[in-house]
Amino acid sequence: MTKWAAGVLFCAVVGALGLLVVAPRVGGQQELPAASAAGSSPEVAVSALAPSSAPAVPPYVPAVPASALATMSYAQRYAVLCAACHGPNGRIEMPLTPVLAGQPSLYVITQLFLFREGRRSHEAMTAVAKTLTDDDLQGFSDFIGTLPPVPPPPLATAPDPVRMATGQALAEQHKCVSCHGPALSGGQQVPLIGGQHEEYLQLSLRGFHSGSRPGYTQAMTAAMSQIPPEDLDPIAYYVARFRGPAEPLMVK
Repeated sequence: MTKWAAGVLFCAVVGALGLLVVAPRVGGQQELPAASAAGSSPEVAVSALAPSSAPAVPPYVPAVPASALATMSYAQRYAVLCAACHGPNGRIEMPLTPVLAGQPSLYVITQLFLFREGRRSHEAMTAVAKTLTDDDLQGFSDFIGTLPPVPPPPLATAPDPVRMATGQALAEQHKCVSCHGPALSGGQQVPLIGGQHEEYLQLSLRGFHSGSRPGYTQAMTAAMSQIPPEDLDPIAYYVARFRGPAEPLMVK
């Protein structure tokens, strides 16, 4: 077994154990804590998903009653509730809005659960997540898990080769590729990070480093706490511009 394969296997096992702590499985199905009564049947506006740092969702987007949402497939619900901020295909070029395209469903359901339970803090996401039932968490994560990866747009300027080499060396030194893989594509509980927005990566890495962002286990916090703060931005620079070992960097 290669070192990378062993690392991925370790991360998958740790991630799976972490989810079991957060959401035990019964009969092969994820059993999540029941949704609160306060969030059982509100009207949900699409604008509730808009990150506070992102442009406001256009006012012509209507609120959709929960009764209407209940008749829709989760693909349709995604189009109504999520696409305005995250993009119809799971990718939108707003710096602090994470790319959902290509993310594993197991990773997605954990994040939705953390938002719903108030363990991750984000005003807009929490407002929506707290209205979701256990079935909704599963349905949305299953659908998002079907969205294929979407390549980032062509780079406006060529990446600095020195910064790329530095970031790559740090990502290898700090074992980022051991869990996220040499293609940075993740899997299971490990997110795809290659081509993610640089600003979002910076925010996430700093959050894990400081302990302000919780994970499904303490693994990420523990790993990040050992990394010097000055290494975080070079890693984010490299990961955001990573296009895969077999694909050349594109410049328009």
